[in-house]
Amino acid sequence: MTSEHVSSREAQQAHHRRRAAAARYRPDAVELLLVAEAPPKGLDRYFYFEDVSDHDSLFRHVVQAVLAVEPSRSQKPVQLQRLADRGVFLIDLKPDPKLDGETLEAYVPALVARAVELRPRHVVTIKANVYDLTQKPLRAAGLDVVDERIPFPGTGQQRRFLEHMATALVSIDWRP
Repeated sequence: MTSEHVSSREAQQAHHRRRAAAARYRPDAVELLLVAEAPPKGLDRYFYFEDVSDHDSLFRHVVQAVLAVEPSRSQKPVQLQRLADRGVFLIDLKPDPKLDGETLEAYVPALVARAVELRPRHVVTIKANVYDLTQKPLRAAGLDVVDERIPFPGTGQQRRFLEHMATALVSIDWRP
């Protein structure tokens, strides 16, 4: 079910479920803040949901790149906790699913405020449009943003995601 075909009540419930799931794995001190575009349109899928049965590419590739371990659906809660223990936290430019054709410029100021509040040691942006929209504003807010254009690990971009994420992590001396 896409966000265009859900009631406002369902969308609000999904929003609250995503916030609660992320809060469970928010580290006390954020060492590495990952900024992605938006949650998936499928209301049953999200980076911090423990029970995603398929199409969990971002989680799987972040675990592989950041923790240097093989991602596992059955071990997702354990791996989410390992990310949190390392100080890794992911937020989205737009907190709710992106609508078809929607532009995201209007969400940048709120993202910057959320990022500043988290006081991360380093910030990595994921997806070309997120890079383009947020690099300068995040830096202007005093955050250490890695200058690496990392594609979303979707169809055909998984290898490039891992390569670019590896470059980003080396630049901040990240150790799995």
